[in-house]
This record gives sequence, structure tokens and C-alpha cells, in this order.
Amino acid sequence: MADRKKVIEIIRAIGVRMEECKDELTQLDQPIGDSDHGINMARGFHAVNQKLEQLADQDIGAMIKSVGMTLVSTVGGASGPLYGSAYMKAGMTLAGKTEMNQADFLEMMRAATEAVMQRGKAVAGEATMLDAMLPALKAMEAAAAAGKTTKEMLADGVTAAWAGTEHTKDLIATKGRASYVGERGLGHQDPGATSFSYMLAVIAEAYC
Repeated sequence: MADRKKVIEIIRAIGVRMEECKDELTQLDQPIGDSDHGINMARGFHAVNQKLEQLADQDIGAMIKSVGMTLVSTVGGASGPLYGSAYMKAGMTLAGKTEMNQADFLEMMRAATEAVMQRGKAVAGEATMLDAMLPALKAMEAAAAAGKTTKEMLADGVTAAWAGTEHTKDLIATKGRASYVGERGLGHQDPGATSFSYMLAVIAEAYC
């Protein structure tokens, strides 16, 4: 699916997308959070991109783990620890690898999703990024089991992620800052689910 050069390309592209979506993510965060999700994600990936050249000779696991460590140290609020944990755990599944295939990618996504569940002490249906991550993982696992190509698998994952993101408008948040507003959060799309969906979309686009 991807070698080290492709992974660097994807990480850089995610940073570009976070910058492009900075205002949108921040606006989504205003009614239910600290109004800084987009700003924080853009800042975090800017820091990541500054380190990419230093990572070029490392294995894919080390690259992705480094992304997580950088996000933890530069992204504020809950997003830093959650995304940081996700990337670090994902990187651990790819330790020593210089290429990543479909099975590797799925294992990485399982680890990332589990990390967010553990760190955030959250499950599906609580209006968090997991409401995009879990449907995306389920859809991609089903696609792989059905023998679909990686391109088709990623497309199914992106579709499921955005559907899950849209569904967060119908959920009452019970975790994080959004839980403080209770039912007033209904109708508002979760910014974390949105940023995750953008990340997965970037991966799908890069593979195509």
C-alpha cells in the first residue's frame, strides 16, 4: 500500500488539510468546546511537518509514533492526548516496517481506535471522534473481508466516517467539553469526528 516516501507524503498532506480546514473546525468547536480545535490541529501538524525531513530514514512505525509524540506536546485541549495516543499506538503496530499493506493499515487503525477509547474512556454514541472512527474501521474491515482493493476499502471507510460525523449532530455528548452543554449540543457536528474524517479522506486521496 505505502512505502516510507508515501507515508511522509500523506503526513504532509494531512497537515495541509488541517490548515485548510482550520476555520471550519474552529467554528464547529465554538458552540460546544473551547473554540480552538482547528487552531490546535493546524498548529500540531505544522510542528509535525517541520520534523518530517528528520524522519525520512526511519521505519514507518517510528515516523507515525513521532507524529503522535509531537501532537501530544503541541496540541492543546483533549485533542492532543487523544490524537497523540492514537498515532503513537498506531506506530507501535508498524515498528520496523518500511512498507505498509492493507492488513497493516487495518491493524494500525484498530490500535488507533482502541487508544482513543482507552484514553478518552469513551464508546460509540457519545458524540466524539469515535463516532467517525468506529464506523470507518467497521466498514474497512468489511471491505477487506469481502476482498475489495485497498482503494475501495479506503473509499468505504471515508463514506462511513462522514456518515458517522453527520450523526454526531443527533447525539448528546457525554464526554469532554461538549458534555457541559448537554442537550444544547444537539444539531452541532463534533469537530474531532470531522478532523478524523478529513484525515482519512486525505489518506484515500493519496492512495488514489
